[in-house]
Amino acid sequence: MGAHADATIPEMTRFAGKVALISGAASGIGAAVATRLEAEGATVVRSDVRDGGVDVICDVRDPESCAAAVAFVLERHGRMDVLANVAGIGVSRLIGELAPEEWREVIDVNLTGTFLLSQSALPALLDSKGVIVNMGSVAGLRATPYNAAYCASKGGVIMLTKSMAIELAKAGVRVNAVCPGSVDTPFLRNFQLPDGADMSLLARASSPMGRLIDPTEVAAAVAYLASDDAATVSGTTLVIDGAATA
Repeated sequence: MGAHADATIPEMTRFAGKVALISGAASGIGAAVATRLEAEGATVVRSDVRDGGVDVICDVRDPESCAAAVAFVLERHGRMDVLANVAGIGVSRLIGELAPEEWREVIDVNLTGTFLLSQSALPALLDSKGVIVNMGSVAGLRATPYNAAYCASKGGVIMLTKSMAIELAKAGVRVNAVCPGSVDTPFLRNFQLPDGADMSLLARASSPMGRLIDPTEVAAAVAYLASDDAATVSGTTLVIDGAATA
């Protein structure tokens, strides 16, 4: 990682006394978000579909699993102030070769999972006047090839975010989305293009800054949106892409 990722987290206590649930926290962006909020004073509950040092296993595709994860938080900490929906998957296929089950799995994790965990957490967040931060993507704002399911799911996350933000505004719950470009995570490093991919179609996704985004940079944006510094920010999409969509 470069110098941009080596800076220490500022000494802040914006989340002192707050409790946060992070999905997809076993690695990548989710792990970085958990670390950032914890460093700023939050009590963090890490969840993931696999046991990678997390506090609670949660399959966001399953309403009962989502409800159980929220119950875990409330039983141990008595409240929830922040929900960060970071869990996500992708599959790269030519549109004519994208299997229905692959389509459903991406939509189920990225979009339906965001909805289900938010729905389960909503009563607790209404009590605390809390915050939801969803993980969108620049792929939900400007399409990339060979990613139809992922683009559709992230476009859905953005509109889900906006709809929830309007509905919950008077109740005191804020809902925002972070939309990163290419982030240096295992998700990206393990990403494989399909045979016959036209590389010229991918050029539009590159960042003019000429580098990948570090997960800590995304985590900083999540922390801002989840904090009282963003007290009047709701229904927005914060794009972090090095001017790729400018």
